[in-house]
Amino acid sequence: MTEGRAIPAFGSRANLEALDLASTEQNFRKTPLHALHVELGGKMVPFAGYEMPVQYPTGILKEHLHTRASAGLFDVSHMGQAFLSGDDPARALERVTPADAIGLREGMQRYGLLLNERGGIKDDFMFSRLAGERDLYLVVNAGTKESDFAYLEDKLRGAADVTPMPDRALLALQGPAAGAVLERHAPGIDALNFMNVIRTRVAGAPAIVSRSGYTGEDGFEISLAGADGDRVARALLAEPEVLPIGLGARDSLRLEAGLCLYGHDIDETTDPVEANLVWSIGKRRKLDKDFPAAEEIMSRVFHGSSRRRIGIRPEGKAPAREGTEIADKSGRIIGRVTSGGFGPSLNAPVAMGYVDSRFAADGTEIDLIVRGRPMPARVAPMPFVPHRYKRAQIRNER
Repeated sequence: MTEGRAIPAFGSRANLEALDLASTEQNFRKTPLHALHVELGGKMVPFAGYEMPVQYPTGILKEHLHTRASAGLFDVSHMGQAFLSGDDPARALERVTPADAIGLREGMQRYGLLLNERGGIKDDFMFSRLAGERDLYLVVNAGTKESDFAYLEDKLRGAADVTPMPDRALLALQGPAAGAVLERHAPGIDALNFMNVIRTRVAGAPAIVSRSGYTGEDGFEISLAGADGDRVARALLAEPEVLPIGLGARDSLRLEAGLCLYGHDIDETTDPVEANLVWSIGKRRKLDKDFPAAEEIMSRVFHGSSRRRIGIRPEGKAPAREGTEIADKSGRIIGRVTSGGFGPSLNAPVAMGYVDSRFAADGTEIDLIVRGRPMPARVAPMPFVPHRYKRAQIRNER
């Protein structure tokens, strides 16, 4: 899951241009944790219509490494939360996504793509089926939430209703210590596995908690009434393992994890095949071909697409930023970088982008055109840093 514009890595001037600074208005929205961010010394910047902390005094590099080593708390309350209701909201949702919504079991969450009629990706989102509830719980990206909800209302009219929840807070507790930390405030929560979701109480506050996140680490996303957000965040930050983490480190963490940033790595000009997101299409959906542009998309699944999203490992220490052209070794332009920066966990630059499919194989030598000069790089498998989700143990019985 993503939410729009890229975030500056380590305060570089070049990356500051990636912030959502197009608007000159100063009436940015604030999340329920805004006062806490200011109190903690967060550097506040405009992002997706909100004033958000890009970093704290600890700095992006240390925030990133601390999340990988222990636990970090992120405010992602700017994301769009909603419930989808109706006689059969899962069946209705399948009108606009190739994910298997009908087959989602109670207590589970799933990643989905919201497609336009041409098969382009309008957004990526998470949807959940809470135990004992017919309605589906949705989380969409901040920069597209109003248009997403309007699109759903239009396409699902008469079959399902969308009820946005703009006043809720959403916290992400991420890192290898996240389970132990949250267990102190929500006993039993550490029994959840990756993509499980439950209604429970966190520090006494009613919450929807999923074991998921956007860093590649184990962790949780915690949805709360806005009035409870500040108190619960302070309770979690009081734990010795936890530091507040800003959007800068969130971006470098997701890039290392090979996760797409909407508006950059995926958008309405890309489809699930080009984006290497075919895994998000349900098996039944592939057979039934009953989602937007299914015939065209399934044709590309079987016959290939002209371009493909790849991971990139530049040689040396210089990062390749978004928009950098990618060339083959003869100098012919074959694609461009869509996300790039420094990977603190690797102490090396990483990037992703799209290239002509003939050059998409891991290990392919390519050049990145930086300031008019070719910089050697290789196509690399993703994630760059292994995912460490807590998955259910499969027992071998004899």
